[in-house]
This record gives sequence, structure tokens and C-alpha cells, in this order.
Amino acid sequence: MGIIKLPYGFSPRSYQLPVLEFLDGGGKRAMLVWHRRSGKDSTMLNYAVKKAIIDPGVYYHLFPTFTLGKRVLWDGRTREGKKFLDYIPKEARDGKPNDTEMKVRFKNGSIYQVIGTDQYDSIIGTNPKGCIFSEYSVQNPKAWDLIRPILTENNGWAVFIFTPRGKNHAWKDFQKAKADPVRWFTQTLTVGDTKRDDGTPVITQEDIDQEIKDGMDPELSRQEFWCSWTAPMSGSYYGKLMEKAESEGRVCNVPWDPKYPVDTWWDLGIGDATAIWFTQSVGREIRVIDYAIAAGVGFEYYAKVLKEKPYAYGRHGFPFDATAKELGTGTSIEEQAYSLGIRPVDIIPKLSIEDGISAVRSIIPRCWFDRTKCEEGLDALNSYHKEWDELNRCWKQRPLHDWSSNGADAFRYFAVGFREATMSKGSFKSETSFNVFADNYGIRESETEFDVWAR
Repeated sequence: MGIIKLPYGFSPRSYQLPVLEFLDGGGKRAMLVWHRRSGKDSTMLNYAVKKAIIDPGVYYHLFPTFTLGKRVLWDGRTREGKKFLDYIPKEARDGKPNDTEMKVRFKNGSIYQVIGTDQYDSIIGTNPKGCIFSEYSVQNPKAWDLIRPILTENNGWAVFIFTPRGKNHAWKDFQKAKADPVRWFTQTLTVGDTKRDDGTPVITQEDIDQEIKDGMDPELSRQEFWCSWTAPMSGSYYGKLMEKAESEGRVCNVPWDPKYPVDTWWDLGIGDATAIWFTQSVGREIRVIDYAIAAGVGFEYYAKVLKEKPYAYGRHGFPFDATAKELGTGTSIEEQAYSLGIRPVDIIPKLSIEDGISAVRSIIPRCWFDRTKCEEGLDALNSYHKEWDELNRCWKQRPLHDWSSNGADAFRYFAVGFREATMSKGSFKSETSFNVFADNYGIRESETEFDVWAR
């Protein structure tokens, strides 16, 4: 392969050096809250390329979606117009890059691949040595849960690069990382902290003003350029309402009260995750006491989840499509639920997404959320947001379908079902008032020359 000087065609700026020196010194975990256009992806791509050449293995660059990874990195260019893939020396590659799988093979056996965590199941059973989580604040946090034990076993490394999107899972993970400075490198860089080597700012206030003039949401500019955690997630449907719930103390420890039945509310995943909220109505209070989500399992799994909890159930709210017959089984989800003892089933009327979102906005002020048991669901509600129109630089009037959709959709069905039941008692289709779980009440069953990032 000959001599390849690393980094290849890349000269890191002074503010990018500390994390590279940390990793070169043996560090394995880093969280970088760096502002937009600070060079997050190019910096970490070059580190991954260096590692792939000197330490054969699999290296992933993970994005929230496959489409975003292709647009931002695989087909993307730097501000100077250089293709990101040109940071991978052709002398080290084994053939042409695979555009379909967004994969580069190296002559020494290494693989660099861009992955979308909207399909995180595809990485199950793989064995990466290093991972870059790009835009982690809008990624499905379950991807890290899957990869973490693999990297621990491999003594591998992981770097998270993002700008804030409210106090969601990324904020919580950043706080944990800051509290463990021996294991974690953490750094926040706003536009006030970064300069080019000639001393000029990377981003000027004039640049920011122009972005806003061109259509950027001012709240988004606070997040993207000033790394603000307090600005609600831009484009979020429920961010401000959930922020208010937090400030009013309604996100806390909410115990289960055995004197009241527990209702469940479902979003049924067809080739996707199924999410379930658990609620109790106590006077005018709605206590959101639990949440469950899973993917790639049969309906029997969810029946087992319900049975293993100590709750005495009231009703089970299913979306309208639960009555449709499945081609493979000839039965509906409603019928499967009935046969597995999930009763009574209430079929929630079909409303437009806009009406359902309105129902959620009306009901959140009445809700008290258990912070621990509903953590994943709360992240979904905080993260659920409109789709961004890149061409017209505005928010589309529809939600972006991503990992947060499952929990948010289940909560939407809850809001609609609860409202309809309040407005018209008995309007739902129910099979029976028998609670099959009552008996379980209260019971839990190459040659290489490289420098150390020096300029």
C-alpha cells in the first residue's frame, strides 16, 4: 500500500485538537456539543479513517436516518467544496465505495460505513471497533444501548457529536458524561469559542443573521450556533408544553395507586416498534405511570409485558387499524389481543393527525408523568417535531416520521381516546369488561506514517 501520511488531506484547527489528543491517548468516550459548521463530522471522519488504516476493524458513522447520512456525509462536501469521501486515501481502499450500502472497504480488511439509526436493528450482531454518533440529539437512543456492550467488549471507542435539541436524552447523557471526566471527554463550543488558524471566527454574527433572514427559525439558531439547551426543540409539537410540565413539577415520581384501574394506549408497529402508555385517571388528574416499547417481537410479547406488571387493568385503547385482518394470519390485532387476554379493547376513532396533535396539546396540562418509568416516552414527546423542508427552508405542516413517532403516536391515540370517552361515554366498541389479569393483581411473575494531529 506504500506510505500514507495521516491525517490525509486534513489539518485540524486548534479547537479540534483536544478531543483528538484525548482519543490518541487512549480515551474511549467523548461527547462534543459543537456549533453548526464547526467541522464535527469532518474531524471525526478523519479520526475514523486513521483508525481504520492502523487498526483493522469495522467503523460506523451513524446518523438519525439513512437519507440524512447520505445527504450530509456520503454525498456531502466541506465548506471548501471537498468531498468528505476524499479524506479516505484511494491507495488504502479495496475497490470502489459501495453507494448502495454507503460502505468503504480497506485493503487491510477494515470497513467504514455510514448507517442510519432509523434502522438500528441492522447493526445487531455486528462487531464495530469505533462509532461516531452524528446528530445524536435527534437519534434513536436505543442504537447506543445496542452498540455500547459491543464496544465495551472490544475496548472500542464512541464519539457523540451534536447540537442541543432541548433537554432530551442527549442532554441527560451529556450530564452523565460531565460527571465522569475520567472516562469521558466533554466539550461545548459555541460560535464565540471557535476561530480559524488566522484568528477569524468560523461563524460571524452576520452569518447567523443571514441564516435567520433566509428562513431559519430563531429558536433553531440558538441551538445550532449558541448550543442552547434551554431553547425548546425547534419545530417541536409539544416541547414548550413538556417544558412547562417540567417547570411545574409534573414530571416527577408518580406512584401507581392500586385503588384505580390502569388503562393502556397503543401504537401498533407494522414493521416498526410498538409503543404503549399506561395511565390512571384520578379526579381531574391523569397520571402517566409507565411506558413500554419494543420492536421485532410478536404480539405475545406485549401480552407478557402487561401480565408481568402488577396493575389491575381497565381498558386497552387500540388505533382504528387494529380491526384490519392480517394477510399472514387471517386475524386482526384486536382478535389477537382478545385471545391473549388483553380485554376490553377499545377501538379509537380515526381522526386526522392535526386533530390528534390538538388533542395532545389539550391534555398534557392535566398530566403528571413518572420521570423514571416513562423516560423513553418522555424523550419521544420532547423530540416529536415537524419535517424540515430543505428546499423552501421552512417547516412542513406534517410530522417527521422517525424514532420518536412511535411514542408520540401512542400518546396521540391516548389523547383522542380519552377525549372521546369523556365526551361520549360508551361510544367505543368493547369486547367485555372482564379483566383477565385480575388474578395476577399485586403479583409480579499496513505500513503507515502518521503524525499526532500536529499542524
